[in-house]
Amino acid sequence: MAEEYDLVILGGGTGGYVAAIRAAQLGLKTAVVEKEKVGGTCLHKGCIPSKALLRSAEVYQTAIKSEEFGIFTENVNVDFSKVQERKNKVVDQLYRGVQHLMKQGKIHVYEGIGRILGPSIFSPMPGTISVEMNNGSENEMLIPQNIIIATGSRPKSLPGLSIDGDLVLSSDEALQLDSLPKSIIIVGGGVIGIEWASMLNDFGVEVTVLEYADKIIPTEDHEISDEMLRLLKKKGITFHTGAKVFPETLKKDKSVSITAEINGKLEEFEADKLLVSVGRKANLESIGLDNTDIVIENGYIVTNEFFQTKETHMYAIGDCIGGLQLAHVASHEGLTAVEHMAGKKTEKIDYSLISKCIYSSPEAASVGMTEEQAKKDGYELKIGKFPFRAVGKALVYGESDGFVKIISDKRTNDILGVHMIGPHVTDMISEAGLAKVLDATPWEVAKTIHPHPSLSEAIGEAALAVDGLAIHS
Repeated sequence: MAEEYDLVILGGGTGGYVAAIRAAQLGLKTAVVEKEKVGGTCLHKGCIPSKALLRSAEVYQTAIKSEEFGIFTENVNVDFSKVQERKNKVVDQLYRGVQHLMKQGKIHVYEGIGRILGPSIFSPMPGTISVEMNNGSENEMLIPQNIIIATGSRPKSLPGLSIDGDLVLSSDEALQLDSLPKSIIIVGGGVIGIEWASMLNDFGVEVTVLEYADKIIPTEDHEISDEMLRLLKKKGITFHTGAKVFPETLKKDKSVSITAEINGKLEEFEADKLLVSVGRKANLESIGLDNTDIVIENGYIVTNEFFQTKETHMYAIGDCIGGLQLAHVASHEGLTAVEHMAGKKTEKIDYSLISKCIYSSPEAASVGMTEEQAKKDGYELKIGKFPFRAVGKALVYGESDGFVKIISDKRTNDILGVHMIGPHVTDMISEAGLAKVLDATPWEVAKTIHPHPSLSEAIGEAALAVDGLAIHS
């Protein structure tokens, strides 16, 4: 028997379940089809479990360095099974929370694979969804007025470099490691690769990063990239930029080796494990897109500013449409899509106002333009920087590396971008995000009286530094 809905969402990840909750709040009868667990990649294979591991690595380093604070410990070591146990507890608690939210909103969750059907006896338009249930029961037929495709993404690899889950890993398999390797090669120095490099290094693993571009985290401001490289090298991580990896040279036995070309010379690298971190690929296969007029370009679904596809009753959000593949972005795309289909007045998302974070040690965070982007767009700039080494709270923490950088338009004084690297900057970037939303100037940020002692004083001082007025430099 077919069930009718106002909205069916394919994918119960962060974008999908948040969209479902908003739809339920607006009175729409809503269902979510999820092939694994609600919460999706972010909760089960990405944001949350990786940050739980990063936190354990941070605690381990704090214990090792505790003598600097007058605290003496003996026999500090890592029980990685306990680290994984804690990670799983955090994930499970949040998973139960999402399940509760689904029940609270009277949102029906179908555990299985949903496929969009073409025009049929159920509907003259494409859009009826057949759900192949995980429990093996008969397929469920869902007839929605609207659809949101929120199928997310998965790790991709280099052509010819196959993930085997044992010696060659993606982030999915790395999160399930039973024990720490003694050494690892990480192919890719983007955000995910850098977080893993930092974490594993803090756990005591020998880490080598091979990055094809001429710098790590290449989408970040050049000064953030340079400082991250300097600080991670200082911790003992080996980096090779401009490294072209040759997948066909992969050798596997009890360990793994691979060859890369660096500065015109071939060099072989060997380690216990190899982690491939070269981006993510949209999950678009086997969901029935060929039964629709939805347009796909460069592996991603094409939408308008309100996330409608060419089939106007079908929307798409999150990683499957490309752009900023971040959980908080997917959530807000979902909110926008739902409010648009419900006839609510909604504004398009301004992606220049979205903060981006890197949860390595040190952390990095940014919002708005990089210095390079601003110059390319023709802006004449005023830039203020302030180091954490001049901030009392950073010295108290024992984490004084890094800085805050504010980029402003010399003509209008408007803030164009804010970039941070250092202690707890992922918790500080929202102040800069709010400044961008309000189209603030450095003067206005400086007029915000930042409490002393606090790490946020670096923001106020950087704002003053834009006009050469910083107090503590």
